[in-house]
Amino acid sequence: MADYYINVFLDDEKLKKIEDAGLGDQVQEIDGKKAIQVPVNKKEQKKLAKGFSDMTFDASNACVLPEAAENTLMGFVVDNKSLEIMKFAILKLYSPLAGKAPRSASAEVVK
Repeated sequence: MADYYINVFLDDEKLKKIEDAGLGDQVQEIDGKKAIQVPVNKKEQKKLAKGFSDMTFDASNACVLPEAAENTLMGFVVDNKSLEIMKFAILKLYSPLAGKAPRSASAEVVK
């Protein structure tokens, strides 16, 4: 069992993609909507919380990503035909340098 989950709510188009990937048996009903739950471990959750400061986990340790990140995650799920993809997807979803000013080349050049 995972420590945390990312809920991806499915419209008709996303549901078809999930079914075409052979993951139709992974679809659940959450709050009256069809969804998949992508498992996330504690380390990945910390990275996601850092990368998406406004993201919150509910009482069941589940969250929803912003739309762009969710679309990226959905692509990984469909391409890999698995919900066990956070190890790979986290590299695309989490940018440790996001929001930081880029460093310029050293102003002083040592001769």
